[in-house]
Amino acid sequence: MKNLVYLFILISNIFFAQTGIENGNTLYKQGNYQEAIDVYETIVFRSQKQSPELYFNIANCYYKLNKVAPTIYNYEKALLLNPDFESAKNNLEIAKKLQIDDIKVIEKVGIGKMLLNLTLFFHYDTWAWISIGLGFLFLLFFIIYYFSEASLVKRLIFSGMIVVFALILISISSAIFEKSNIENNKPAIVFAEVTQLLSLPKLASKEIMKLHEGTKVFVLVTEKSFKKVQLPDGVVGWIPNSSIMEVR
Repeated sequence: MKNLVYLFILISNIFFAQTGIENGNTLYKQGNYQEAIDVYETIVFRSQKQSPELYFNIANCYYKLNKVAPTIYNYEKALLLNPDFESAKNNLEIAKKLQIDDIKVIEKVGIGKMLLNLTLFFHYDTWAWISIGLGFLFLLFFIIYYFSEASLVKRLIFSGMIVVFALILISISSAIFEKSNIENNKPAIVFAEVTQLLSLPKLASKEIMKLHEGTKVFVLVTEKSFKKVQLPDGVVGWIPNSSIMEVR
């Protein structure tokens, strides 16, 4: 009986989400952007539907309303779910032109950049499955090596085993590195029209600089009503919790 109830709820949520998205799309085409946002966000709230296309639609609506922070926030949410979402990437770059703050991104160099570029090829789950696949290939090579009597075949298979083992180590390392990078990477968007980046977690401390809505920061530490954040250019400071919204 419980399974039937869960199935009914699941089907109802899918139907609600699909109907809601169609209604939201219609409202968007009619220029009723706030109404479309209400529909889309209701789908997110009621059905817990984590869809990059849905966040993309919400961001498009906010862009039409010239609301910088929620526009950038929702494009970032879409890209968090689908890093290869080209339309979201392009629209995000357009939306960033609405920002007041012009903060340059410091690119990683050397080994750090090489590791990042390598691991970004796949999600850590994909790297894990690659490791498993390579593990089975290694086992197959071992069986062939064990039962083969030809010395040439043994030498070739042994060389193949070394290569596959090295690839297993690389894929496992990539999975660990990517998972760690995702867990430690906590992007947030400034929603306050203007706020202070402070030297200490208290309002009376020295102001490092002013930040405006739409600026992206990375949360490092949370302490009571403040968060320690890092800007894309490496500057670190404290900001009130109420001034930002975390993307992840």
